Amino acid sequence: MSRIYLDDAGSAPVLPEVAEALRSVPQGNPSSPHAEGRAARAALDRARDAAAIAMGARGVEITFVSSGTEAVNLALFGTGGRLVTWEAEHQSVLGAARRAQLLGREVVVAPVDGTATVDADAIKPGTALVSVGLANNEVGTIQPVAEVIARAHQVGALVHVDACAGLRWSSLPNGADLVSISGHKLGAGRGGLLFVRDGIRIDPLLYGGPQEWGRRAGFEDVAAAIAVATALSVCTLQGDARRAAAERQSRLLRDTLADLGGTVTGAEKRLPNYATCTFADRRGEDMLLALDLEGIAASSGSACASGSLDPSHVLLAMGLTMEQALGSLRLTTGYATTDDEVTRTVEVLCRVLRRVRSHA
Repeated sequence: MSRIYLDDAGSAPVLPEVAEALRSVPQGNPSSPHAEGRAARAALDRARDAAAIAMGARGVEITFVSSGTEAVNLALFGTGGRLVTWEAEHQSVLGAARRAQLLGREVVVAPVDGTATVDADAIKPGTALVSVGLANNEVGTIQPVAEVIARAHQVGALVHVDACAGLRWSSLPNGADLVSISGHKLGAGRGGLLFVRDGIRIDPLLYGGPQEWGRRAGFEDVAAAIAVATALSVCTLQGDARRAAAERQSRLLRDTLADLGGTVTGAEKRLPNYATCTFADRRGEDMLLALDLEGIAASSGSACASGSLDPSHVLLAMGLTMEQALGSLRLTTGYATTDDEVTRTVEVLCRVLRRVRSHA
């Protein structure tokens, strides 16, 4: 039987529309004046316009970068003043915040509740920038972004929304000043993008040239820009049509995990394709290996930390015990996931997780 891929949150398979768009990409440098360079520039401009339309933005507000992590870092280091974020944010946000603090910037990392939901009351007068996720990458909790934006703007702060997780299933936030997007999370397979609201000035991370409105010097990757713009356009058109199927599939997976002794994690208001839980009597790596041998790709949390033996910082921030945090399992469906695959997964879970527990 073919393998079943249930790690869409780790990296989404490349969309067929993206693969088709990449069949013919101009090879010139878009900064060069010759015919090949002009062709590359035209393709880059078309990609920028397409991304802007998908985001309801203007072309000048779109900055193409190499990845979601670079977009996050550009947003956080491109601005100054007191930074407020939360303990369960993605490691790219927390890592940049720690580095900014070491460099002398005032940083506040606020707690979250037991569902990984942030509290806008952490935003106090004197804050310059707030960084919040559109949704939590590990447990799928959709954050109260509108409330965060309103509170931040009330005290005169800019708002960066890390939209790398969940953008295919949730609409872009209105009123955000900076928005980071990851190509491989959208099905682009590469690239990233930072939305910078017109009128906001940010300092670049990379210096040396005027590319990307002066926000990112260096060669502009036309293929990556086309991939990201195409994936954004597809997600805008297909998100609602796929949402109902994802909700039905993930609900069945969550119910199965709960029946097998798992404690479902995250808020009720979660991304529709997430089924996450923890087990006090099983280890995450044991479950992943057993599922992998049965042909199912799953995750125990953020792929960015999969090489670490440390427990999930998100689950610990939610107040879970060390044992619970080490026994996490994340199943995330994608656009191509079928009901038959979910049915097969349920059968495997019932067989495999009972066996894993018996050996604990």
